[in-house]
Amino acid sequence: MKKPLFAALFIFALSSTLFAQTYFPEKNKWESKSPESMGLNASKLKAAIDFAIAHESQEDPNLKIAHYEGGFGREPFGYPVGPMKTRGPASGLIIYKGYVVAQWGEPDRVDLTFSVAKSFLSTTAGLAVEAGLIDDEKDLVYPYMAPIYPYDPSKLSINKADHFDQDDTFELFDTPHNRTITWDHLLRQTSDWEGSLWGKPDWADRPREGAKEKRARPQNAPGSVYEYNDTRVNVLALALMNIWRKPLPSVLKEKIMDPIGASDTWRWTGYENSFVIIDGLIMQSVSGGSHWGGGMMLSAWDQARFGYLTMNNGQWNGKQLIPNSWIEKSKTPTPANQGYGFMNYFLNYDQKDIPAAPEKAFSHIGAGTNMIYVDQENDLVIVARWIPGGDKNELVRLVLESLK
Repeated sequence: MKKPLFAALFIFALSSTLFAQTYFPEKNKWESKSPESMGLNASKLKAAIDFAIAHESQEDPNLKIAHYEGGFGREPFGYPVGPMKTRGPASGLIIYKGYVVAQWGEPDRVDLTFSVAKSFLSTTAGLAVEAGLIDDEKDLVYPYMAPIYPYDPSKLSINKADHFDQDDTFELFDTPHNRTITWDHLLRQTSDWEGSLWGKPDWADRPREGAKEKRARPQNAPGSVYEYNDTRVNVLALALMNIWRKPLPSVLKEKIMDPIGASDTWRWTGYENSFVIIDGLIMQSVSGGSHWGGGMMLSAWDQARFGYLTMNNGQWNGKQLIPNSWIEKSKTPTPANQGYGFMNYFLNYDQKDIPAAPEKAFSHIGAGTNMIYVDQENDLVIVARWIPGGDKNELVRLVLESLK
């Protein structure tokens, strides 16, 4: 046998052996193992779970009440336009070396996951690049866009003469500023896109300096300033649906959620007014969070599956579902915010986000707090729901202590 052929066969056999050692759960079934059998300190792991339960968020479980009692409800145009539901108790899962070693609360419960939805959204962008629908994420967005035709049945009752001078379509990137925005800018929340979408102006989202001041300020050059802004996230969602020419939940279901064995209980929604017509079909553009309602509703189990997928660099049971290169780009720091990659990858290279965690750990984070902690160094995924953001570091620290 020639040496190159022998070497190739050896590498294949080695990779097959390594792959065989990685456990991937089947649909509706995730094998559990006791902490002791996995070499963990059971008492320390219990202390971590007790901490998560004791430190449940004190915000009202009725998320509509929590919305209006918090900052979102006090924003200009801050009223919800998408579905919201009462949340469950503090819940979570700990996945170590692929196996469930702990759970608490109601991990089966389908709840809003707020901005964790952004990680699902950025995944559909990566799939669009892989499919050739986007040549490169560094491309300008406007050449990819067609006019947006909103579905608005109320217009049927209006005399055409009352709006004959108004366009029946709108453009997402028709201003000089917006024409300079790339897909990468949208993915990193550095676009400073200007305009309104679904009744939510960009300046009305978290106007900490004041609505008047934010409206009056000049637009920042794309890429220069990071700003967490859900109107602009929704712009990305609508732009992606236009190039896929199908609803993004359908893309996610086919390409990601079904292959990883996610349950049939997750739902990804938009707003009551976020419907458009594409190819003669009425489609809803989803939201990338639950800032104004809507977004991703799913169980902790389905969150864990997605976290486990990203921990394995987009590979699941021998199939590369998300390109490895896209996972690496998602974990690349944004120049304007070193703690943020593609949405919604929160990075820890400077160990400011979760000081107790390794620098290469990352998290998918949403309000609530909803956290999917991904730690490739320790082969660890933690899903924690409804824990204050200030407590997530201590929870991770306690879990890591149990590994020692």
